Amino acid sequence: MHVPDGFINAPVSLATGAVAAAAVAVSLRGARRELGGDGLGGERTAPLAGLVAAFIFAVQMLNFPVAAGTSGHLLGGALAAILVGPYTGVLCVSVVLLMQGVLFADGGLTALGVNITDMAVTTTVVAYLLFRGLVKVLPRTRRSITVASFVSALVSVPAAALVFTLLYALGGTADVSTGKVLTAMVGVHVLIGIGEAVITALTVGAVIAVRPDLVYGARGLTKPLELKVTPVAAPTAPGAPRPEPVAAPAAASEAAPTAGASTAEAEPKTPAPVAPAPRSTKRVWLAGVAAALVCAGGVSYYASASPDGLEKVAQDQGIDKTEKDHAAKDSPLADYSVKDITNARLSGGLAGVIGVGATLAVGTGVFVVVRRRDAAETAATDDRTPQQV
Repeated sequence: MHVPDGFINAPVSLATGAVAAAAVAVSLRGARRELGGDGLGGERTAPLAGLVAAFIFAVQMLNFPVAAGTSGHLLGGALAAILVGPYTGVLCVSVVLLMQGVLFADGGLTALGVNITDMAVTTTVVAYLLFRGLVKVLPRTRRSITVASFVSALVSVPAAALVFTLLYALGGTADVSTGKVLTAMVGVHVLIGIGEAVITALTVGAVIAVRPDLVYGARGLTKPLELKVTPVAAPTAPGAPRPEPVAAPAAASEAAPTAGASTAEAEPKTPAPVAPAPRSTKRVWLAGVAAALVCAGGVSYYASASPDGLEKVAQDQGIDKTEKDHAAKDSPLADYSVKDITNARLSGGLAGVIGVGATLAVGTGVFVVVRRRDAAETAATDDRTPQQV
């Protein structure tokens, strides 16, 4: 659903650019809480969020057929919101769209605000609100999280199609009725939403199965492990009388604390609870990176070559006549292939691997900065707080 340059006029593109900038600014502040509140400890949250962005980039390369001559691909807003939180999710998809537009000429640069508003903000907000509503009414089980993921992802895609239709009604450059665009966009994106729901539910379900503590939408699903120690009485012979409890000597029970010792020292002390050490995320991170590289570097070669939902609608309705050339059309990675490499499989696979690496690096860098800034502000606030005596 990447909107190219020329589909939406300049005033609406500028307005959506402002909306997108405001959404990113709000998300940067909200992501500080999401990245710092999972108990994983310090900087390990940022690489996981960067991994989600890289994984979404990779899976978006896997176009799947949905109808005759039409394909679809993951949008990723629902998946990101459930895995890392809605604010961080908006940033993840925004990073993906930025990398796609700059490096691969996918999605117009002047339409970047349109794409962020539609594919990052709309899908994430709609999916997460629906997800939270479903989680509140469903039993608090892992299966319920997976079901809620499926439904929220399914609804988020036609919701994005509706938002695009609204933007087209406000600033569309082609002479095509809004009714025709609405019918065509919603119809095909309901089918694409099914694929989105399957991918989202499978991914969330897989992560929950091995590390539910890493799924933002599943926080609070399970309680921390508590060890209860019950004293076991010594076995007695059958028929033998149970031993009577021995009372403490009165002198001992009524004795005053030893001279020089305080009352607090005489009382038994309860050891302070020790928080469990956070589990390592290294294996999950490595597995995620490997999956992203396999998808982008190998499986993408077998993806459907048919136009996606928006491209097909644009071709059928004549909207594509107003499309303008992409400013990065001469990029060495344009159209997800490496320039001057004639082997299609090698060219596309290498471009996918480069894209995963670039998205992982940029995404992780953004989230590391966000995380450190939150830590710095927290430390500054603690320093300004008066110490209680």
